[in-house]
Amino acid sequence: MKFSEMPYERVDLEKLKADFAALERDFDAAGSGEEQFRVHQRYYAVTGHAVTEMTIAEIRHDIDMTDEFYKEEQKYCDEIRPVFQNLCVSYQKKLYASPYRAYLESVIGPVAFRNMELEAKSVDPRIIPLMQEENRLQDQYNHILATAKIDWNGETLNLSLLEPYLRSADRRTRIGAYAKRDAFYLAHAEEFDDIYDKLVKNRTEQARTLGYENYLTLGDYRMMRNCWNRDDLRRFRAQIRKDYVDFAEAMQAGRKERLRLDALHFYDEDVYFTEGNPVPVGTPEQILEAGRKMYHALSPETGRFMDFMCDGELFDVLGRKTKKTGGYMTYLPDYRAPFIFANFNGTTGDADVITHECGHAFQGWLSADDPIREHADITMETAETHSMSMEFFTEPWMDLFFGARGKDYVRMHLEDAINFIPYGTMVDEFQDIAYSNPDLSPKERNEVWMDLERQYRPHMNYEGDAFLSSGRAWQMKHHIYDCPLYYIDYCIAGTNALQYKIWMTKNYQEAWASYLKLCRLSASDFFFGLMEKVGLDNPFEDGCIRHVVKQLKDFV
Repeated sequence: MKFSEMPYERVDLEKLKADFAALERDFDAAGSGEEQFRVHQRYYAVTGHAVTEMTIAEIRHDIDMTDEFYKEEQKYCDEIRPVFQNLCVSYQKKLYASPYRAYLESVIGPVAFRNMELEAKSVDPRIIPLMQEENRLQDQYNHILATAKIDWNGETLNLSLLEPYLRSADRRTRIGAYAKRDAFYLAHAEEFDDIYDKLVKNRTEQARTLGYENYLTLGDYRMMRNCWNRDDLRRFRAQIRKDYVDFAEAMQAGRKERLRLDALHFYDEDVYFTEGNPVPVGTPEQILEAGRKMYHALSPETGRFMDFMCDGELFDVLGRKTKKTGGYMTYLPDYRAPFIFANFNGTTGDADVITHECGHAFQGWLSADDPIREHADITMETAETHSMSMEFFTEPWMDLFFGARGKDYVRMHLEDAINFIPYGTMVDEFQDIAYSNPDLSPKERNEVWMDLERQYRPHMNYEGDAFLSSGRAWQMKHHIYDCPLYYIDYCIAGTNALQYKIWMTKNYQEAWASYLKLCRLSASDFFFGLMEKVGLDNPFEDGCIRHVVKQLKDFV
């Protein structure tokens, strides 16, 4: 079924409660593990349908955040989602404590039961009002971004549509575009400070209500960090500072020379060539068609996947003035269908959607027939390994998107991937500090950000920009507001993706076989086990980052 044909019906909360009551009653009455698993299959159907309807509402709301009908539906979904989560946890507690646990674990797998344990620690009826308020604050932030109106040479643009001018080959154009963008952010800076301050305090109150010292513990449970902890994470960040930052800074020095600049400024950060960055050739429809051709050439599996996505209208990628910023892949369980949301704007990011988001979607499509729904509950460092690695596996076909500048894109993409990891690690440490110290003032948070910039990105020069030089660049990163503690997963996955990049230069088919195996393994094992099974070094192990950097130096 095409996405435009998928019907939407508001989730009936009272019926949902009745369905869960019946599930729990029948689960308790079951006389064997086999009978309980049959009840559990009904749980798949009940939860899958509720998730499908809420996801359709979310997508259609994000496509046009001024649509009054879906604005109200999204508001309703934000209200009932915490209740739904509590219903799921209540049922899962019975599953977890089942007298037939050994049988159920043999069918569903130990990862699922560890995830249930974490989810039970992260949701409680006592914090439903706080979770609802958290959702409202997040939507308030996103609404401000989505409805931005920026005057650009007489035309009104939103933040996504301004993006090409921020990467213009002409430095004066870039300076002007940054001035417009940052004037918007500066005008809302205090409002963004207030929203984030309320979010930090809200999340801290949720955590303390559940008996935790601060949100970091609760946040890690919600991120389903089922085989590593915050101490592992801090050791990973220490590796980045010790073994990686100098390497990334050397790349920045090389870029400065290539651009023939005396010094890099903030408005040069996303430009890699004097003639400008390569840009995709063609309309959004032609870019999607290039993606279809590429995935047919890559493998039989990716070819069938791309046909499914295109024929089902499972992309919404055209940038529009009232569309939510950013991009994501989500999933519609009733239709076994991934969906990709993005904002094409004429930059390299358009091609990245066809690689990064399709990496997520390909894995979801590949495992859609798995009868064990819990195998879809992939932790995010694994999920982002799927997407960020696909960006590298598709590089041989970049001429389809960039014509004669395909090789320029490949060079730029590698440098960008390398340069991202210090930034992403810095975003994580900023949040670690913010939630460890929830009473920091907005000014103190901004000072923390600037101190971290000096540690992770010492080349950054914000001179002349009132917004960025005040330490507020973090306000532009919606993950900090919407998806707390998520961003480090990109850095862990980025390390894996760079390992695949190194591997494929030596033996492409062997590397691809490892990647395909990783996708098929889904969430059947813990992250550490998955790394071992597919032949990747564990990024948390001391020496991994140093080894990756050593190998990258051979061909960068």
